[in-house]
Amino acid sequence: MFISVFDLFKIGIGPSSSHTMGPMSAAIRFLSLLQDHDTQENVAHISASLHGSLAFTGKGHASDKAIILGLLGFTPDTIDPNEVTKHIERLKKEKNIKVGSTINACFDPETDIIFDYGPPLEGHPNGMKFYAKDDDGKEILCETYYSIGGGFVLSEKELAEHFKQDITSPNIDTSEIPYPFKNANEMLEMAKQSGQSIAEMKRQNERRHRPIGETSEGIQKIWKIMNACIDRGLSRNGKLPGDLKVNRRAQDIHEQLKDEEQKNSKSYHVCNEWLAVYAMAVNEENAAGGQVVTAPTNGAAGVIPAVLRYYLDFTPDADKAGIEEFLLTAAAIGGIIKNNASISGAEVGCQGEVGSASAMAAAGLCAALGGTAPQIENAAEIALEHHLGMTCDPVGGLVQIPCIERNGLGAVKAVTAASLALRGDGTHIIPLDNCIETMRQTGLDMSNRYKETSQGGLAVNLPEC
Repeated sequence: MFISVFDLFKIGIGPSSSHTMGPMSAAIRFLSLLQDHDTQENVAHISASLHGSLAFTGKGHASDKAIILGLLGFTPDTIDPNEVTKHIERLKKEKNIKVGSTINACFDPETDIIFDYGPPLEGHPNGMKFYAKDDDGKEILCETYYSIGGGFVLSEKELAEHFKQDITSPNIDTSEIPYPFKNANEMLEMAKQSGQSIAEMKRQNERRHRPIGETSEGIQKIWKIMNACIDRGLSRNGKLPGDLKVNRRAQDIHEQLKDEEQKNSKSYHVCNEWLAVYAMAVNEENAAGGQVVTAPTNGAAGVIPAVLRYYLDFTPDADKAGIEEFLLTAAAIGGIIKNNASISGAEVGCQGEVGSASAMAAAGLCAALGGTAPQIENAAEIALEHHLGMTCDPVGGLVQIPCIERNGLGAVKAVTAASLALRGDGTHIIPLDNCIETMRQTGLDMSNRYKETSQGGLAVNLPEC
C-alpha cells in the first residue's frame, strides 16, 4: 500500500472534497477523455447527472459549480476562488464547452446537470455520470465516476479493479516501498524492527516517489497554505453563503482572545478556545469556498491545521522539523484508515471525516512532542474511539452546521488524546486496527439518512419558523 502524504493533504477549494473537488476532478477527467476520443469532432452536447449523496447535498456543496469549473478545464489546486463566479456566469451566458481546439459542445448549466434523487449508483454513495452526444442525440461517450472521499476519484472500471488498492500514485511499485505497512500492527512491528520513527518510515516511503528534499519542501508548502487559511479565517467577518445565513465567528472570538491575552486575563481553558478558533477559521473559509487543504477531507479540514498551529504557538520547543514529524505521522495514520475503512462522510458518516482527522492530528502531535510509536498509535486510537458513531447530517446540505464547530471539538479531542497517550507507555486494550474496523462496521450499519444526505439528524430537526 502506498498513499502519499500529498494524496491525503491536497490543495483545493471548499466547501467539500467529496462533493466539490471530486466532481471537478471527474469533470476534467471526462473532458480529457473526450478530447482524446476518436470521434470528438462529432460531439455536440455534454451533460452530467449526480446520484446518491451527491444529488441530495450537491447544491449546498456546490457540486454543480464544480462540474462547470472542471468542464472549463480548471483543477481544484489551480482555480482562484475569487474568479469562480466570473467563470460560471460566463458559461451560463455562452452555454458551450470547448472540446479540443476547435469543437464547441452545447452545455447549459441550468438544464444539463441533473440531480437524480433516486437510488444511488451501485459502486458508491457519491456517484456521477457524464454524457457526450452528437447532433442527432446519439450517445458518443458515457463515463461513470465515484468520489470516494478526500478528493479521490475513481472511474467505474477503476473502482471495480482497485477498490481497496492504491491507485493515487500509479508510478510507485509498492514492492519497492521499504516500509509497506497496511495497518497499525504492521506499522508498529516495522518501527520496532527498524528502530525508525513512524515519520521517518513514511519519509523513506515517499523517497520512492520524489527526493527527500522535495518531500520536505512540499510539506512546508502544505503547512504554509494551511496556516494562511487560518489567518484568512481569523481576519474575515460577515455571513457565509447559503440560505442559513450563518455568521462567521472566528474573527470575533479571536479578537476577544487577543484582548484577554493583552490584559493578562486568566482562563483555565484558553488553550481549548485557541484550538477551536483556529479550526473554525479554516472551516469558515471552507464553507465560503476558499482555498483549503484536505486533511483528509474538506469537511474536516480544520482539525489538523488547528492542532499543528497549537503545537507551534503553545509548545516552547516547537520547530520546523516538528511540522514535518507531525504531518508525516498524521499521513501514515490517515493512509491506514483510508486503506482499511473510509474517510468519506457519505460512506461511514462524520466518524470517517472529523474522526479520522482527529486521530491523525492526535498522532501527529504525539510524534512532534517526542512520543514513541506505541504512544502515537495509542493517541490515534483514543481520538478515533471517541468519534465512533458520529453521523454526517449537514443542515441545509451546507458544510456549516454542525461541521464548523465539530472541527473545533475534534481538535480539542486530538490534543487530549495525545496528552493521555504521552502519560502512558503505549499499552492499551483496544488496538487502533480494531477501532478502525469498528468504524467501518458502524458505517455499514448506519442508515443512509445519516451519511451526508441531509435526510436525518440535525438536518431535519430545525426550529419551525
